[in-house]
Amino acid sequence: MEYFWYAIYTKSRSERKLYQDLLDAGIEAYLPLKKELKTWSDRKKWVESPLFTSYVFVRVSAKEYHQALLSNYAVCYVSIRGKAVPIPEKQIEALRIFLKDENRKLEFSSADLKAGDRVEVICGSLKGATGEITQIRGRHRLVLRFDSLGTCLSTEIKIEEVKQTSI
Repeated sequence: MEYFWYAIYTKSRSERKLYQDLLDAGIEAYLPLKKELKTWSDRKKWVESPLFTSYVFVRVSAKEYHQALLSNYAVCYVSIRGKAVPIPEKQIEALRIFLKDENRKLEFSSADLKAGDRVEVICGSLKGATGEITQIRGRHRLVLRFDSLGTCLSTEIKIEEVKQTSI
């Protein structure tokens, strides 16, 4: 039986609830989280929040495809022209690698970045991750493009830490 990754669009602020419902149903799910320092008038606190607001990733077979949407917190699969868009396993793994490096500053953008040279990270905690290199305000950045969500993640990285790939 073949399994594919998909993104499920959630009800507002329900990512963790859907994630838990999926796990309880025995469905493999992934909720990428980011740590950020929140500031209130009287205190500061580190909190974990979803990296992609209103999205949870699921790895399902054709048999589990509809079951994943049975939760009250699920809205629909992220789709193009009515068909759910599968997310390559390599992109989910690259995202996991990307988030393991807690020392890197993350930026999140829904802007459509222009295509550049495809690269693979050759050293450090992001080794093996692939993406596109762009120059923004004179700085080099590694960009991991998730076309199926229309979003990109970027982080500062030295040009010496990547090699150009053909794909």
